[in-house]
Parts: sequence; structure tokens; C-alpha cells
Amino acid sequence: MLTIAIIGRPNVGKSTLFNRLVGKKLALVDDRPGVTRDRREGDAKLGDLTFKIIDTAGLEEGHEETLSGRMRAQTEAAIEQADGIFFLFDARVGLTPEDRFFAQLVRRAGKPLVLIANKAEGRVGTAGAIEGFDLGLGDPVPLSAEHGEGLADLYEALRENWPEETEAPDEAGPAEERLTLGEDEDGSELDLTKPLRIAVVGRPNAGKSTLLNRLLGEERLLTGPEAGLTRDSIGLDLEWRGRKMKIFDTAGLRRRAKIEDKLEKLAAADALRAVRFAEVVVVLLDATIPFEKQDLTIADLVEREGRALVIALNKWDLIGADDAERAARLTLLREEAGRLLPQVKGTPVVPVSATTAEGLDRLMAAIDKVHVIWNKRIATARLNRWLEGALEQTPPPAVSGRRIKIRYMTQLRARPPYFLLFGNQLDALPTSYERFLVNGLRQAFDLPGVPIRLSKKTTDNPYASRKARK
Repeated sequence: MLTIAIIGRPNVGKSTLFNRLVGKKLALVDDRPGVTRDRREGDAKLGDLTFKIIDTAGLEEGHEETLSGRMRAQTEAAIEQADGIFFLFDARVGLTPEDRFFAQLVRRAGKPLVLIANKAEGRVGTAGAIEGFDLGLGDPVPLSAEHGEGLADLYEALRENWPEETEAPDEAGPAEERLTLGEDEDGSELDLTKPLRIAVVGRPNAGKSTLLNRLLGEERLLTGPEAGLTRDSIGLDLEWRGRKMKIFDTAGLRRRAKIEDKLEKLAAADALRAVRFAEVVVVLLDATIPFEKQDLTIADLVEREGRALVIALNKWDLIGADDAERAARLTLLREEAGRLLPQVKGTPVVPVSATTAEGLDRLMAAIDKVHVIWNKRIATARLNRWLEGALEQTPPPAVSGRRIKIRYMTQLRARPPYFLLFGNQLDALPTSYERFLVNGLRQAFDLPGVPIRLSKKTTDNPYASRKARK
């Protein structure tokens, strides 16, 4: 079985991640550093992956005979025992000299490694996570072990770094099945040998279970007129046009203020976990009363989690008396979706009927298409040719008489598309100009219906220290 050692300096959240992965509070967790001293092993589960995980003491410098030295020896033994390493640093604090020192230790170990920027929730955490690139240990995975955010990215990092150990026997397929988007693209992270993970979410009684029963062709899930029948997030295997899929039915999500029952709270939390593990999320709306406030809240949650989004309008058989009326209604609803959800502009809006099975093929085709876009990678040269034109057409504004200078752009990763800007004074770049760049990227490179992440890294001024001395 694959064995992973979690290492890092004290109080970066190693034990919290350990507890999260084993699903139990086995390791003591406290705000004080140095709580963990001995290494602890457990059986971890992440999505459909199982592996052994080792929690270790915080790395500290010290003589071999001291407590810190003996604790470090335990950590080194765990590294020797493990097949790979999770190296954690605190994204809210950023990189410290200790992080850089112990990065050399793990580099010398010569084992596959995933760099994890823990506590990456919020704007400060996102900025700190970017600092991880300076370690030269690969792309940092932004994560919040405490809140369970970013686990889908960790799942993908596991699959990428240990493909043989994490490949299910029935998922193996020829290399020719990998999709290439075109000669002018760097490529795609899309792998057709892996089941596509889909979550269906929405308000209670929107028809989620009925829809899945129609897709499966059997009455697999309990349905009825009562709202809230579904409590657990049920994962079901499905195949569509030769593509393997894992689709999750979830409990209906109401406004948090209205949830009083403990069981409903647990069901809602389970539904949110399904969203985080999914690649594509279908938000199912009641076409007779679409775009209620809770519908928009759910769609916004999907965007924040970075999942690809498809909006399905259920009960379409109840809309309109003729085709012309229904077509006009659909056009109006698509315009309304673009206005109410500008952060995922171009999201597919598909009319379906779980009762009559109308529109199911269109829905599955939309899911497949938006998944391809979600996995898309764009060549750096193409990005910067576009950026040059965008900057020439609409330059960034000046700050205190000095113009913000954007030097270049690159795509860090896909799933969702994540871009990084390099330049001077980028901390002062207005949000409106960031939106201008995001909308331009979406239009120029055909990225409808997926979240787009944009981060900034200000390049250092080599003369700054000289000016300070003067």
C-alpha cells in the first residue's frame, strides 16, 4: 500500500491534515506548536483512494541528543519508510527560513513529493500559497485541512505523483485515449481513462433523485413529493457514450438560517463535501420558479470551490404551450443566468424533464463539454500575445503618478484555469481591471461556464535596498 509521510515545521497543520484524511480525531491538535512528538500511522481515504499516512513531529533544528533532535530523527525515519512526502507550510505566515532549510532535507530524500500550502483559506492564504513556488518543489497545492477545502486538488496531486499506486484496475486504458485540444495548445489535463465525477445539487424537491433515476434507467434512488428525502450523498456509476462517470445525488440545500435539525445539518455538510470532490457540478433548478436566492447561493458556492458548472432547468415539461413560447422562455432564462452569475459567464443552461426524460442527452453533452474546458491549458506564448494586445487597448491605471506595469502571464494549472500575472505594483491593481482581464481571457480562449482564477506576483526591485540606504 502507498505510504505518505506528512512533514513540516511545527504548527503548520500536519495533525489536522492527518485527522482529516483518516476521518477520525486520532492525533491531538492544538494551537500550541510541538504537540506531536512521535510519528503516528493511520489508514487514509481520499475520494476513492486509500493509502497509509504518517503524522510526524514538527521539524526543528537541534543537536541529535536534544528533544528536538530526537523528534527530527523520528521524522527522518518516517521519510525513509514512506513512498512519498506531503511537505506542509503555513500559507498565512508564508515561507520562513525553517521551511527553506528543511526543504533541502526533503529534496535530498529524492522521493515523490507534494508541496501543500495549508491554511490557504482567504485572500492572505492565497497570497502566501504562491510563495511556495520559491522552494522549487513543484506547484503548491492550496489547502485548508481544518475546513476541508482543496482536497480535490490534493486528490489530483496524488494521482499525478503516484499514478501506478493510485490507478484502479478497471480504470487502466491505452494512452491514445488522452485528449489533446489542438496543436496551438499546451494540452489538456483531461484523462478519459478516469471516471468523471459529477455532483447534482439544488434546493429540496428540485427533482435531483428523479433525474438520476432517469439517467440510470432504474428506480435506484428513493423519490417522492416530500422535500428532503435524500440525506446521504450517494455515488452511482454511470456510463454515457463510452465514458465512465461517477455521479452523486445530494441532499437538498436550504438557507443555513432555516436548518435547525442536526441530521439536516449533517446531510448539508455531506452535500458540500460531494461538491468539493466533484469535477462538474449540476445545479438543478425548478424551471417554474428558477433563480431563487438559494439557487444563486449554491451556484456561487460551486464557483468558489472551483468546480465546472452546468445549470439544469428541471420540470421543463410544465413550461409553455408551444415550442416558440418555450424557446423564448429559454432565451430569457439564459440571459438572466448571465446577468445574475457574471463570475461564471457562459454557463450552459439546459432544459430537462426528469419525469419525461426530455433533454437528458443535451445535459450529458453539456457536462462533457464544460469538463473539457475546465481541464484546458493554454500555451504561455498565446497568453502573452493576447495580454500584449489587451494592455495596448486598455492599459492599467496609474497609482500615485506611476503606472502599474504588467510584464507577462502564465497558466499555473487547469481544473479550474488558474493564471498568474507578473509585474510591478500589482498589489494596487484595481478589482475592476482584474475583471477586465478575466472577461478577456474567457472570451479570447473560449472558457465559458468555468471559474477563472487570477493571482498576482510582484517582481522584486533589485534597487529597492539601495534606495532605502540612501
